[in-house]
Amino acid sequence: MELNDTNPQVEPQPATANAAEVMPGLDEMLQEAERKAQEHYDAWMYAKAEGENIRRRAIEDVSKAQKFAVERFANEMLAVKDSLEAGLIVETATVESFKSGMELTLKQMSGVLEKFNIREINPVGEKFDAHKHQAIGMLDSDQPANTVVSVMQKGYALNDRVLRPALVMVSKAKG
Repeated sequence: MELNDTNPQVEPQPATANAAEVMPGLDEMLQEAERKAQEHYDAWMYAKAEGENIRRRAIEDVSKAQKFAVERFANEMLAVKDSLEAGLIVETATVESFKSGMELTLKQMSGVLEKFNIREINPVGEKFDAHKHQAIGMLDSDQPANTVVSVMQKGYALNDRVLRPALVMVSKAKG
């Protein structure tokens, strides 16, 4: 048998054919890059949507907290209101029983205020403090100057934050 260049059985394979099988074509590389870009875009859109959902839920939670912040306090105050109404229903009340009922209701209300850290500001004998007191006048007194001599209206503080300053009279400087 003679080797002939035209013999189809002995045709040599070029070296680039094997390299083409190993290295992906430009179309395949483009498709892979597009697939990865789509995955990244989808992940970004998911994260963006999740962030929006978290923000929306936070806004709703804050709104609900503001709307219902006084719910526990209001429930406690309903018992005080019930006591006041019950006192008004009594037809044969004497002054003593009426006063006794008012004292019990006041005690009940003071308990509610205490439970919610609302404390009374009654500064008789204290040095005047413009953050807690509102002076409505000055009086001659044996007390040192700028000392609270009398309280016209008690003040109140919630967790050390003044809700209402006490209306007070302070002592004048001697002279």
